[in-house]
Amino acid sequence: MRTIPQMNVLWLQAGSCGGCTMSVLERGAAGWFRELAAFGVNLLWHPSVSEETGEEAREILARVESGETPLHVFCLEGSVLRGPNGTGLFNRMAGADRTMLDCVRKFAPLADYCVAVGSCAAFGGAPAGEPDPTDACGLQFSAADPGGALGVHFRSRSGLPVINVAGCAPHPGWIMETLIALSLGAIAADQLDPFGRPKFFADHLAHHGCSRNEFYEFKASAEHLSDRGCLMEHLGCKATQAVGDCNQRAWNGGGSCTHGGFACIGCTSPTFQDAHDYHATPKIAGIPVGLPLDMPKAWFMALAALSKSATPRRVRENARADHIVAPPSREK
Repeated sequence: MRTIPQMNVLWLQAGSCGGCTMSVLERGAAGWFRELAAFGVNLLWHPSVSEETGEEAREILARVESGETPLHVFCLEGSVLRGPNGTGLFNRMAGADRTMLDCVRKFAPLADYCVAVGSCAAFGGAPAGEPDPTDACGLQFSAADPGGALGVHFRSRSGLPVINVAGCAPHPGWIMETLIALSLGAIAADQLDPFGRPKFFADHLAHHGCSRNEFYEFKASAEHLSDRGCLMEHLGCKATQAVGDCNQRAWNGGGSCTHGGFACIGCTSPTFQDAHDYHATPKIAGIPVGLPLDMPKAWFMALAALSKSATPRRVRENARADHIVAPPSREK
């Protein structure tokens, strides 16, 4: 039986709500820690779940920094706060006389792989929303612009850029499957999209597998959040534009944002935090501004008109109700 080599992971939290950690704790039937062990992942230290605190934690970090403990994966959760004036003093590591900006720039080059866990660490996320008083950014992006805390040309010891497991919060499977792939040496540069997101989830759209797809096909739209219809036309849903297989795998045993009645806010996008009203669809002359990816505007308008003219009564009535009011016709 092949022995899985041990992979040391250091996980730090910067400008973070801790939601990414809360997400990944759901991972695995036997729990996240047993799954980590099953794939040879050794969590050196995590500020929220590790037992070591104070001097013990500082000793772990010192051994990594000196090279005594090899660092295979450096994970950051949360935005890097560069303010004020580039000092990083808005966000210091508790119990240590150093900023998180300094920690990021110290540990990232020591790692074989560098992973941004969540859209905050990837692109700046919610803390980077206007007016961004803390000068928040991601590890290698500031919103959609390359750069961030580490710079455009940063590469980890493996030669890869930062791997961005985007999402607010990311699906627990995206986080753990990325770590598993790294432990098996199964991620290469061509398996990342232009924003550094692993293609195993970024080559999908949140729209794929949505339980409301019949309503989308006929452009039978919900008008209130409690309605069963498609949320795109009026209620701000970005599932046809947002990368992620959110509706193809269960969250916490079942469900997704759209399944729960909420519009997709496109949280894997570098600029999702810039929206001013997540529950309203921006329009020009009655036409949604954000159209489905890869679809020209003229095609969408023609398809929408044709679909609405062919909408079955059952679909139209159910779209504007909070329960099924018109069941499918009975078999004859």
